[in-house]
Amino acid sequence: MRNAVFYSGGVTSNDASGTAICSAKGCRQAAAWSVVWNNPKLHAPERRKVWLACEEHRQHLADFLDLRGFLIGVEPFRPGSSDDA
Repeated sequence: MRNAVFYSGGVTSNDASGTAICSAKGCRQAAAWSVVWNNPKLHAPERRKVWLACEEHRQHLADFLDLRGFLIGVEPFRPGSSDDA
């Protein structure tokens, strides 16, 4: 995969620093989007996982999950409202 960027964990709104950052590997930009997903082979249908994304990586992370059939949706990031990280 050319120019691949994969999930690296990252800081969420519940972490001590209080700054939510993009989940793309190596990115330190502020999160602007919640990329909501679920792996149906591992998770119950109602379970929601969330990767945070900056403007630059929102589409790439969504495409990565959509290609695998995991993407549920993309919505604006709201600090303090994470369902699951």
